[in-house]
Amino acid sequence: MGGENCRLEMRKRVAVITIDRPPMNTLSRDTLAEIGTILDKIEGDGEVRAVVLTGAGEKMFSAGADVTEFAGMADPESAEATLKRMHDLFNRIERFPKPIIACLNGHALGGGNELQMACHLAVAADTAELGLPEVRLGIMPGYGGTQRLARLVGRRRALAVMLSGERIPAQTALDWGLVNRVVPREKVLEEAIKWAEQLAGGPPLAMKGILDAVIRGTDADLEQGLAIERENMLSVIRTEDAIEGVTSFFQKKTPNFKGR
Repeated sequence: MGGENCRLEMRKRVAVITIDRPPMNTLSRDTLAEIGTILDKIEGDGEVRAVVLTGAGEKMFSAGADVTEFAGMADPESAEATLKRMHDLFNRIERFPKPIIACLNGHALGGGNELQMACHLAVAADTAELGLPEVRLGIMPGYGGTQRLARLVGRRRALAVMLSGERIPAQTALDWGLVNRVVPREKVLEEAIKWAEQLAGGPPLAMKGILDAVIRGTDADLEQGLAIERENMLSVIRTEDAIEGVTSFFQKKTPNFKGR
């Protein structure tokens, strides 16, 4: 399942989306549209509890935007419309109600790095490098990188990366909090799917509430964030899953969460 540029595979309750646009897995307009279509498909599918987003091959998660399409952005109105579409898609990934794990099978550069930063979690191959090299082309990150990188690693580290255009190795990305785990390249997809399967066994409504509270809350002040937390907690505390979780705790058994 999928399209010309992306594949969709189901691994039990985990949807694995693979960007398959050799050799660099660049993010053409069609590729990004396919990702959006796949998200449409799996968002309402109750059998899908978690998502892994990865790239085909061993060297590149994604090299970012397809520079051959830059000519179409010469007109200011077209350029603004394109950037708005990208922002909307990456915001949708960030706000997706099911956990999305970026599996960095290889380098994540430019828009590829911006894409993985929009995901909730990230596992990187030990051979992967991450960067926002747009400045070397005389431009700047335009798919959310100036905002998400600074929020994830801090302003000075983000500026050092973006102003120089230099890549950072996976271990540095781990130390900075840009990725969650670094594993040997040959095991990176296995690790990401295993983690996703663990998350898929959790309570979907509670996870949705956590994702929403963290994403919306960290962009608000503390009082607003706490209000979001209260709202989401009240929506999950009376669910069947909450009863199942508490009952199973006292009965010392594994809960069977059904998303109700």
